[in-house]
Amino acid sequence: MRVFVTGASGWIGSAVVPELIDAGHQVVGLARSDASAAALTRAGAEVRRGTLDDLDVLRGAAAASDGVIHLAFKHDIAFTGDFQGAVEADRRAIDVFADTLAGSHRPFLIASGILGLAPGRVATERDGQPAADSAEAVISGVEGRQANAHVTIALASRDIRSSVVRLPPTVHGDGDNGFMAMLVATARAKGVSAYIGDGANRWPATHRLDVARLFRLALDQAPAGSTLHPIAEEGVPIRAVAEAIGRQLDLPAVSISPEQAGEHFGWLGRPLGADSPASSTLTRELLGWQPTHPGLVEDLNKGHYVRTASA
Repeated sequence: MRVFVTGASGWIGSAVVPELIDAGHQVVGLARSDASAAALTRAGAEVRRGTLDDLDVLRGAAAASDGVIHLAFKHDIAFTGDFQGAVEADRRAIDVFADTLAGSHRPFLIASGILGLAPGRVATERDGQPAADSAEAVISGVEGRQANAHVTIALASRDIRSSVVRLPPTVHGDGDNGFMAMLVATARAKGVSAYIGDGANRWPATHRLDVARLFRLALDQAPAGSTLHPIAEEGVPIRAVAEAIGRQLDLPAVSISPEQAGEHFGWLGRPLGADSPASSTLTRELLGWQPTHPGLVEDLNKGHYVRTASA
């Protein structure tokens, strides 16, 4: 299968691309820079130059492909305050892919998020399903990305084999610059490895190589309109994360109050306090996916997050 992948050189994409190639697929990756293009070439992928804003490029690449995996998201502007702009760019790309793939029964996968889906209880693939009219969902604020996922699920009615892969807040591994790396950097700067309250709140977690394998299985097998959870660990207590980071940095793990979280962690304080466990039981039953790589605390104990942060 010839597969067009956006975000192909990113943290998730750089694991998905070799997973697809090793399974015999031909990959065409979107690259917005020379560095990204070189990385894709080294991985054995074909390069299509452009960005999410180059809608004609997206349209042409999708038309020439047997399937699309959409991983790119404008995290750079989202993290600097323009989440709405990032969501709107994502929606434009989804609409282009939808119009191009309609009637073909070709697979179309997008990445979405799971944090906050069902606060305080274990979220399943059945949670947060789209309403009947969600294809016309209004994009608004931080709920906009979920609305985009609803639009994608609804594409099954247009004879597209659409799937939404809801990622856990930490997709971990050597080289990760996401939330875990931010927590390491904060602990080093503050001199303590902190958690909020009693630290019993939970985050689901998965190694990125296990996530990559699920994307490949979904491309090959997922029915139209699937919602998938690549969740290896339903909920890792944030206190356990803080303690693991503290051991690596030889710093104490300490509790801070919810009122102190914003000052201590910045914008990360709010999501870090969320209790958002999630299950992947239905996904495992549907696709036969089983995670095989290290869990989050085991990964933190290996020390590569500390070495990367100090490099």
